[in-house]
Amino acid sequence: MDLDTSQTLLVLQEARSRLRGAAGRLDAEDVPIAEATGRVTAAPQRAVVDLPGWDNSSLDGFALRAADADRELPVALAVSAGDDPPALAPGAAASIATGGVVPEGADAVVAVEHATATDGRVRADERLEAGDGIRRRGADITAGAVVVDAGVRLTPVAMSALAAAGLGAVAAVRRPRAVVLTTGDELVEPGAPLRRGQVHDSNSLLLLETLASFGCAVEHGGRVPDTREETERLFAAALEADLVVSSGGVSVGPRDHVKPSLAALGVDELFWRVAIQPGKPVWAGRAPGGAIVLGLPGNPLSALVGLHLLVGPLVRTLLGVAEPDAVELPLAEPVRRLGRRTRALPARLVGGGILPLADASHQIARAAAADGLVLIEAGDGEHAAGAPAPFVALGR
Repeated sequence: MDLDTSQTLLVLQEARSRLRGAAGRLDAEDVPIAEATGRVTAAPQRAVVDLPGWDNSSLDGFALRAADADRELPVALAVSAGDDPPALAPGAAASIATGGVVPEGADAVVAVEHATATDGRVRADERLEAGDGIRRRGADITAGAVVVDAGVRLTPVAMSALAAAGLGAVAAVRRPRAVVLTTGDELVEPGAPLRRGQVHDSNSLLLLETLASFGCAVEHGGRVPDTREETERLFAAALEADLVVSSGGVSVGPRDHVKPSLAALGVDELFWRVAIQPGKPVWAGRAPGGAIVLGLPGNPLSALVGLHLLVGPLVRTLLGVAEPDAVELPLAEPVRRLGRRTRALPARLVGGGILPLADASHQIARAAAADGLVLIEAGDGEHAAGAPAPFVALGR
């Protein structure tokens, strides 16, 4: 039973809207082409040269005039890739390698296997037309045309295209500087022995690696002990960044010091508590210097949900990246709805559908095999098996 009232919880779309309204795209910088994979373009990236840069052979063969293909011709030139050949005399042919510049005077290339060559002479074994076997200058793209548009995250394929098109640097959006803080006296280093009541700090890894995958330049600001003084000190240092993401300490317990500390530091609240489950007690604010702060709950699944449903869209705003198209897939089994909150459940893709894996905020181990989050909209009854539901990929 969902006991929260709609008056005290902010719907997910409104929370996202407030975050977008508090942020804007970051400045651009020039990035050397060899270092730009994964960066986001700040402007359309245009070709500097034509591709191909000259008419060249699409195969190993002989370049000649198509009109001469019915006679035996002397082989007057040998053209390799990278050569700048002289013009071909009328009534002559040139042996040519794939990618070699087609010499002036030739208008076709016959493949080696479709020609008879003996004693320095060659004859085509098939009829040719002008343009056969030739890749024309600018057939892929011409100088000045857009290779990659603005707001695109550069893949290795896109990087190869930009390099081929003559670019030595890319105008990219500055990577958001993000600081991660995890709170709680109960946290210990992963792998360290636990005494009763302690837990391993798994959230720091979750936050650091996820923010890096979003495109942020990330640093760990430390583990925050449950004291007001240390909480305020560590958050004050973190506010020099573009984005601060913390886990824990944002609820209403006597040792939850994040909210009052941020208020003392002049951070204006954007919202607190969102109508999602898990992940309801999430806090967001904007610091005087412009940093956006998101205080996520400490339970691992709550942090996971906040990262992908709130932090991810915010980072895309900072980078100028469009939101991905919505995807809906059928549920493999029915899921109970909550009256006033959207459920966000780790789920696995199975047979064209989605199978929820965990339904409690602490069940991070069950979520290890998740491909994404399935969103079950608020309401009464069940979301039926086979009915489509929104699916947010985790980018595994």
